[in-house]
Amino acid sequence: MNGSPSVTTHDPHHIIARLDRIPIWSLPNLFVGVLGVGFLFTFYDIFDINVSFIQTCSALVHGCSPQDASQYIGLPVLFNLLGYVVGTLILSPLADRVGRRTMLMVTLILTGLGSLGTAIVPSLTWFVLARTVTGLGIGADLAIVNTYINEVAPKSGRARFTSLLFILSSIGAFLGIWMGLVLTTPAAPWPLGLPFAMATPHFTDGWRIMYIIGALLALIGVILRIQLPESPRWLVSVGKQQEALDVVRSMESLAEIHRPLPPPDLSEPDIITSTHHPYREILTHPLYRRRTVILLGVWVFSYVTVYTFAAGLTSILTALKFPPSEAGLVAAVGGIGFILSATFAFGYSERLERRTWLPIAAILTIIGGALMVIAGSHVAWSMLGAIVLFFGFNLWMPMAYSWSTENYPTRARTTGFALVDGIGHVGGGFGILMIAPLIPALGAAKSFALIIAFLVIGAIIAQFGVKTRAQALDKISP
Repeated sequence: MNGSPSVTTHDPHHIIARLDRIPIWSLPNLFVGVLGVGFLFTFYDIFDINVSFIQTCSALVHGCSPQDASQYIGLPVLFNLLGYVVGTLILSPLADRVGRRTMLMVTLILTGLGSLGTAIVPSLTWFVLARTVTGLGIGADLAIVNTYINEVAPKSGRARFTSLLFILSSIGAFLGIWMGLVLTTPAAPWPLGLPFAMATPHFTDGWRIMYIIGALLALIGVILRIQLPESPRWLVSVGKQQEALDVVRSMESLAEIHRPLPPPDLSEPDIITSTHHPYREILTHPLYRRRTVILLGVWVFSYVTVYTFAAGLTSILTALKFPPSEAGLVAAVGGIGFILSATFAFGYSERLERRTWLPIAAILTIIGGALMVIAGSHVAWSMLGAIVLFFGFNLWMPMAYSWSTENYPTRARTTGFALVDGIGHVGGGFGILMIAPLIPALGAAKSFALIIAFLVIGAIIAQFGVKTRAQALDKISP
């Protein structure tokens, strides 16, 4: 094997050095899509409530009008996020103990069952409970997928491949919003709505169809994930050197089709095997404890902005006196900005340090919000503002996902990401529950300024974090 060591060794240090020398994606290209389908479903589920909840509220809450939806959306979003937090904090650490691949199957099955349950609920109470179950699976799934992709991607492309997954997740978000527009809003002439929208007084179950679609996407994802190999870094961390070596050899073979491999760099730190107490590892180690405090600040504050816009923009615009179909259309067009931001991140995420992207994202979000405020009721300018807004508040996330996993060692990587991202979602729940009901009284300018201010705070906190770009994982986090 060209570039491979002349002597095969089962030494953990040597196996990881062989893995780290691979400069390109070295698993079948299909596997990126396999992981991406899970991300597509996850973000479809996060965003599908944005437009559709107005119809959901009308169906499940007696007397709920479109203008009242912002008063009711807080509870299902909050409990979905609480489920997310509980799921990621309890289920994600299991991936550090029983393996990434096993838990990738479990979490997507749980998420799909939650989505199916949401489709058949008889009341708002059951809707909230079903959204909680879905959140349990989503929280853990995002943590494990992000950990897996960053453990098998080349060190110079971790954020890039995370961004590639975000392209598929942005498509999921886009589908979630647009399916809501088609299935749950009444037909209206463009640009006040969609002429082919399907909601009528006799067709009020479009929102249920949306959650059935989500369950089908989850089923497809589960079937595809059966093909994935286990993360070789995790295998090494639990002493399964032979299995890790088999995976690495397969990756080397694929990589050498494209270019010769350099010899392994054995100067990197020795590998510390699993302690089986990942929370203790994080919370008692001064280095990881400090990193956790910084990352918690980033995620808690930034998610206030992300979730208030991602899950509630339609309800916010409706509270600001936009007609429901028009508000939904503006939010749906804004979803284009999410796709553009993920595509941009795929091309440019590795150009700058992870933490540098947060202030850039905050500035773009401010510009988008200002455009929407200035536009007032002018639909075309509101759409342009929404595109810039979605581009801005989503731009930093692929880089921050990679950054969060890079801050922790293999033996506690999924747990570390789950801890900061999971608790960070409390900020998202706060945004929906506490800020959304204030929108009618605050007005457009103050509402957008308040929501975006939290992302600005998160961007400032991020500047105290560690540099990680293009460095070996075990060097960043020994």
